[in-house]
Amino acid sequence: MQVTADQESLLPDAQDVQSYHDQGFWISPIIIPEDVLDAAERGMERYYAGDLDSTGVHPDGWTPTVAPGLRKDDYSSLSVDELAQLVHYPMIGATAARLSGAPGIRLWHDQLLYKPADSPGTRANVGWHTDRQYWRCCSSTDMLTAWVGFHDVTPETGSVSFFDASHTWDVSGLDFFSQDLDGLEEAARRQGIPIDIRPTTMKRGQVSFHHCKTVHGSGPNHGTQPRRSIAIHLQPTDNHAVVEADGSVIQHPNNDLVRRVDGVPDYSDDRICPLLWGQG
Repeated sequence: MQVTADQESLLPDAQDVQSYHDQGFWISPIIIPEDVLDAAERGMERYYAGDLDSTGVHPDGWTPTVAPGLRKDDYSSLSVDELAQLVHYPMIGATAARLSGAPGIRLWHDQLLYKPADSPGTRANVGWHTDRQYWRCCSSTDMLTAWVGFHDVTPETGSVSFFDASHTWDVSGLDFFSQDLDGLEEAARRQGIPIDIRPTTMKRGQVSFHHCKTVHGSGPNHGTQPRRSIAIHLQPTDNHAVVEADGSVIQHPNNDLVRRVDGVPDYSDDRICPLLWGQG
């Protein structure tokens, strides 16, 4: 887990960190090498072909999601070595630590994403949502996500868009799979919330980082090729499961995969949530 002197110069500086805290997201310069992304693309193909290096995190009867429309497959980096190489690439963890101020960063889980070119009856929007709404089991409200495209992405090809400064909002009831990208904008206007939607244009090797409470989504892919990417969900090393008054923990698939300590899911289990940067 080291970066070179040249890579160190690409990490966010104080102004970048302030921008992340003000806006709820930050776009890196090119920090992922071509060979790592080339390997990840091969790994994505192997994943969909069922050519896995490990099947330990998948339930019996698991098959890759290859149906028409948006594909979202969790824990792919725990199954395919080339995807793990990308997730563990030191610049991702180092950047996340710099932006969040955390002494260490662990993987929470990843999502391999495939957005086909838009066609009648096969819309593949990603609805406006926050990641935090799915992570209520976690104590940390400073978790973040690194989104890595495997190729250049633009609004035309369905890149991620962010509601600027929306990590300061109090929103609920959003849905990753919703195809309605207008409803939230209308609701925000009615409530007098300033609307500043920031579409992204990124070169291959750039990475977007966003706060877990930042509202984000993406529209259809009007290009000719599928949009291929991976979302790497990250947790600071002080994150832990929240135990409710009745002794329960809000359900999340991680709870069924990590070891338990005194009956509580351990989100520092290196098998499922490996340390990616710093001290754990």
